Amino acid sequence: MTILIILFLIFLGILLLLLEFVVIPGITIAGIGGVGLLGASVYLAFDSYGVLAGIITLAFVIIVVPIIIYRLFQSRSGKRLLLNSEIDGHVEKIDDQLIQVGDEGITLGRLAPTGRVKINNLSMEAKSATGFVDQNVKIKVIEVYRTQVLVEPINQE
Repeated sequence: MTILIILFLIFLGILLLLLEFVVIPGITIAGIGGVGLLGASVYLAFDSYGVLAGIITLAFVIIVVPIIIYRLFQSRSGKRLLLNSEIDGHVEKIDDQLIQVGDEGITLGRLAPTGRVKINNLSMEAKSATGFVDQNVKIKVIEVYRTQVLVEPINQE
């Protein structure tokens, strides 16, 4: 009967670890519970059947359980649970020869406090120094960063 309890604890521990990896990632109750149940199965094996059974159970938990989880995620159904997309985006760096402090432009959208502006016929990301700026407002460049410019409205009162 104790062997069935040990096997059930191992099975439930694996199930909770899979739940942790797939449904609620991070360090949560499922992951801690899964590790706890695996530890309880090893303890129960040592306590009920002696050192040899405990070492066999410990080896199973340390070696076989990670292999089972790895193989599950490598299977066809496991691969559907993983994110396999590649990110190929890039950040547009501003050429400081084209945009200078003092250049003027217009907001393409609302700056709240960041948004798109058009300066010297170039559309780029900008940040407002004064908070929110509405669309189609004339702006002036205060500072040029690597990926965006700091602007303020020209007709500020």
